[in-house]
Amino acid sequence: MTGWLGVVSAEHVRRGVGLGIAQIGHGRRAGLAHLRRGDTLIYYSPVESLGDKVPLRRFTALGTVADEEIWQADEGDFRPYRRRMDYADVTPVPLADVKDRLRLTASPNWGYQLRRGLLPLDDEDVAVLSAALRAS
Repeated sequence: MTGWLGVVSAEHVRRGVGLGIAQIGHGRRAGLAHLRRGDTLIYYSPVESLGDKVPLRRFTALGTVADEEIWQADEGDFRPYRRRMDYADVTPVPLADVKDRLRLTASPNWGYQLRRGLLPLDDEDVAVLSAALRAS
């Protein structure tokens, strides 16, 4: 199993959790194709809503990929690709509370990699973030 960090606004994360789905990169298929059943997906939300200027900087959800299927939803003029997820009941955790314990944030320009929207997490970071999200 692999750990992944998805970078998505908190508003979109809550919608995905409510629907039991993962959606990455504004509905593009490419990011979802990296995920496998049983992988862990942790969401980091830099902002509350897309386009916000005020930073949120929180880890907002923790889930496990439920199956191998990537499917396309039909929302009229928007047809995003999605994966089914099993989400844990968690409380968002501020980046500042865990930053000093993560390999992800160890380099000076660590935030630049978040622009990719989806990146692998090592096992230690998955453990730190999972524990923090569940403990809150």
